[in-house]
Amino acid sequence: MDEPSMPTPPAHSPGPPAPPIPLTELLASKELGLRRIAGPADADLLWVHTSEMADPYPYLLGGELLLSAGVLLTDPDHYVARLVEAGAAALGFGVRPVHETVPEALIEACDRYGLPLLEVPPETPFTAIARAVWRLMAEARHRELRRVTRAQQALATAAARPDPVPAVLHQLAAQLSGRAVLLTGRGEEVHAAGRRPPPEAAAALARLARVVARERPGSPASATDTHAGTHLAAYALGGGEGLALALATRRREAGDHTVAGIAVVLLSLLAAPHQGADAADRSAALVRLLLGATPVEVAPLLGSPGPWTVIHARRSDGTTADALTAGALGASLGSALVDAGREGDDTVRVLLPSTAGEATREAVGGEAPARREVTPQPGGGEATAAREVPPQAGGGEEPPTPPQAPAVTPQPGWTLGVSTPTPLAALDSADLRAARALAHAEATRAPLTVDTPVTGLAALIPPDQAAAHARTLLAPLTPPLADTLRCWLSLHGSWDRTAVALAVHRNTVRQRIGRCAVLLGVDLNDMDVRTELWFALRQE
Repeated sequence: MDEPSMPTPPAHSPGPPAPPIPLTELLASKELGLRRIAGPADADLLWVHTSEMADPYPYLLGGELLLSAGVLLTDPDHYVARLVEAGAAALGFGVRPVHETVPEALIEACDRYGLPLLEVPPETPFTAIARAVWRLMAEARHRELRRVTRAQQALATAAARPDPVPAVLHQLAAQLSGRAVLLTGRGEEVHAAGRRPPPEAAAALARLARVVARERPGSPASATDTHAGTHLAAYALGGGEGLALALATRRREAGDHTVAGIAVVLLSLLAAPHQGADAADRSAALVRLLLGATPVEVAPLLGSPGPWTVIHARRSDGTTADALTAGALGASLGSALVDAGREGDDTVRVLLPSTAGEATREAVGGEAPARREVTPQPGGGEATAAREVPPQAGGGEEPPTPPQAPAVTPQPGWTLGVSTPTPLAALDSADLRAARALAHAEATRAPLTVDTPVTGLAALIPPDQAAAHARTLLAPLTPPLADTLRCWLSLHGSWDRTAVALAVHRNTVRQRIGRCAVLLGVDLNDMDVRTELWFALRQE
């Protein structure tokens, strides 16, 4: 009995929750005995459907392997034309009991319309073909899930590298065997990885990226195209920066869209501005500074009135960090205030709010926490001893805890120099100290060096008197000579490490130190002299 008529199917029907199956895989199943006798060999199967209607068009979604014994086949040409119009992927024709062989007119029509035609032997039931297709789909789905899982792990690992944005793009290009490009809304290339496509395809890819990167309502989140056999895709990144991920591949495989989606999420997080301080407040702070406000007045808009820590950073491999990589470093350190570097200087600067008074009295039992006294090494080295000092008896007030440096930890792929927490009015001094700490770290091949505050006996001298003594003692030295002497003393008189820290030849260091000894009229081999000079140089 004929099936009732139905309306024309929609032009775009949803696909199945499994990747398509190449027709060649089904033909490779020897137990089915299928034989292609007409039409092309390339076809992707999405479904299996059996129908004996004279015109099954209304019941097809597209992509089916239609199975039929030709019960109502009267006009093969019209029948095949309707199947092609409906988007059928292939036709399986069962011989016997209705037809002893596949009608010649049907073979000719399939060749004419380019529809693959399979001969189904009498001993192969249609249900066996359907079962084989579902089994192949399940296997393909399993392969796709494994591939996506491996790609997700690889992309997540790349996102944790010191240069996360280029690393994610390189890994994405490798996973898709194509080209991955991060583009601005104007089509400018920020980062790229993988083999370059032909110029015409590259231009088409840039145009496609501009479509999704436009900052206007209604812009699509993704777009695809094909140019001269190259598959193109573009995805808008979140964060409102107008960036787009553009992909060019020679072939399109199951799971590619999912893998690209994972990369889009990671790149959106990496490329978006850090949200520790509100972007509107940062913009307001900049406007107020330009209009004459003081740093102290705008500091609350940046999330903290201070004190602040200045961090200088350079890539350990000597490469220059771009804005996105510098921003990722700032996010890892917990700050959105990042200077990606000035012209001719590959140093990244990060301004990090410090916490003051964290070790003040706790409101439990009225007791104040114990202080930790640190004994520094001579010459400004790292602390070697510490002891706990109990709180004052009788519930007395503890003196305010000095500003504590944020928990800055080494960052893979970076060398860091960190200043001590500093009031806003003295950030220029903190910037200088962070630069010195970075030079010390590079000279000693340490991933991180913190500029230690003046403690111990030196802290007992009033700062104004110490500064006056330092100015008098160091007056004969020019700033370059004072910097060289300071660096040389901090590195325990090492010529080679001082040369590395100052980026000069070791003979230059020797000449400068000799000049310092002459101008100061002292013996720099004398430990007492070195100690007094180090005390004076620490006051600057």
